[in-house]
Amino acid sequence: MRSSLLLLCVGSVLLAACSREPTPTTADAAPAPAGEHTFSPEINADDFRVMVEALSSDDFEGRAPGSPGGEKTVEYIRAQFERIGLEPGGENGSYYQTVPMVETTADESTVLRIDSNGNARDLAFGTDFVLGTRTGQAEVNVADSDLVFVGYGVDAPEQDWNDYAGIDVTGKTVVMFVNDPGFHAKDDALFDGNRMTYYGRWTYKFEEAARKGAAAALIIHDTEGASYGWDVVKNSWSGAQFDLRTEDDPEPRLPAQGWITGEVARQLFADSGLDLDEMYAAANQRGFKAVPLQAKASFDLQSTVTEGSSRNVIGYLPGTTRPEETIIYLAHWDHLGKHEGHDPEAGVDMIYNGAVDNATGVAGIIEIAEQFANGERPERSVVFLAVTLEESGLLGSKFYVAQPSFPLERTVAAINLDAMSVAGRSRDIVVNGLGSSELEDMLKVHADAQQRVLVEEGNPAGGFYFRSDHFNFAKAGVPALYAKGGYDLLEGGTAAGKAASEDYGRRYHQPSDQIHDGWRWDGIVEDLQLKYLVGSDLATSDRWPNWYQGNPFKAARDAMRAEVQ
Repeated sequence: MRSSLLLLCVGSVLLAACSREPTPTTADAAPAPAGEHTFSPEINADDFRVMVEALSSDDFEGRAPGSPGGEKTVEYIRAQFERIGLEPGGENGSYYQTVPMVETTADESTVLRIDSNGNARDLAFGTDFVLGTRTGQAEVNVADSDLVFVGYGVDAPEQDWNDYAGIDVTGKTVVMFVNDPGFHAKDDALFDGNRMTYYGRWTYKFEEAARKGAAAALIIHDTEGASYGWDVVKNSWSGAQFDLRTEDDPEPRLPAQGWITGEVARQLFADSGLDLDEMYAAANQRGFKAVPLQAKASFDLQSTVTEGSSRNVIGYLPGTTRPEETIIYLAHWDHLGKHEGHDPEAGVDMIYNGAVDNATGVAGIIEIAEQFANGERPERSVVFLAVTLEESGLLGSKFYVAQPSFPLERTVAAINLDAMSVAGRSRDIVVNGLGSSELEDMLKVHADAQQRVLVEEGNPAGGFYFRSDHFNFAKAGVPALYAKGGYDLLEGGTAAGKAASEDYGRRYHQPSDQIHDGWRWDGIVEDLQLKYLVGSDLATSDRWPNWYQGNPFKAARDAMRAEVQ
């Protein structure tokens, strides 16, 4: 799970569901050792637990791509796919899809020089700004590039909004706010108000700037708009950054992109006779026009660049009557690996085991695959995709979408499992991006049968829907569902849910993300059954769910479906 606490993010308002009583479960019995375990043909807590224990064990060394532990992980997943009887869906008749990757490390002595009306200031990397390149080039130079403020950097035809209207930014450096119109103004009439849309994600903003021909782009950080502080930005953009090769990535790329602090932005605007707060207000008005700043930017960005590869793992069950039509279940297998300083004899644990994030998701898709494989074969094919490099920017799923084993125009839906709830059974289901697609209508039918309600994530302004692997399918137009166990627990209610959230918050991306006594397995089984049933409905019908009207991904879906109808 990338850059967010995706498990049980309890918001200020928790929605209660209808009353349900806890039922006894034998799921908490001690598991058999993995080598002695006999797997059940149906979704089963003990099977799930055995796989999570294996994947999050120290033997897998934190599952870092390109490491021995990463190689052990993909071999383990392949072995499970073979045991179940899935057909290989990778390259050359194998279960693997090789994902070439580029590792780029920016020189943190890089200086960003801003020249405002003849007054030059040198900004410090990490303190005032961060900068990187996705070009794969060891050196990127920008000299005296005109700075232009483009509001939120959004061109959204369906919203009748274009921050680039009437201005040519070719060769210039664009400066923009994080999030999207309506957020800072708290105006529900603009975009989705407080809830982040696709246009609020920083990844979109950089891609749009590249489409407009900019030389570089800088996002103005603010904690409320980003849903994280400057330290998160600084740490995320420091050190090695992984990416796909340019030839493997269909998205446009800027020569350089990065962030500046709010303090730097305030001074930059003041030097041009502008007030930052007034610019926030102006950028939230329909008809906003980009504002050229009386400033130029220069930098010489040096980077160390190396190439390597990792692997996605793909297995599938062929459909009986329409095998060319597919439903995809996906989960990322990678985590943060073993860091320097690990010394078990001295009691120093630096293995980032990633039990919740995301051994749970990988074990989950394997459990669902087993249920499909041991039932009546579906009419459509069902694909199980374990992707790499999610923690590095959703790269494994991005590569699959660019080089799919199964055509996207015939992919019915994608269902993502990332950081499943281990807090126990809940009265609700959290649907990240609630209100996106007709997959939610199908989910609701089965949630109703479980006496559960659908609720949105606790912090909709955080844009969690855009921060996990299903997002790459969504951008391409494929309806994608990302749901998990909810806030209101059968045992303990919302207070227990909040406590579970806080506990995971302390473990997230830490060596302590391991199985512990507080885990409850009964809720996981219920959540997996729910997701299995949605996929089963799709696999045994001729239904093609679409995005709801007004969703930014609907046009892509309509276009791809028109090609095959």
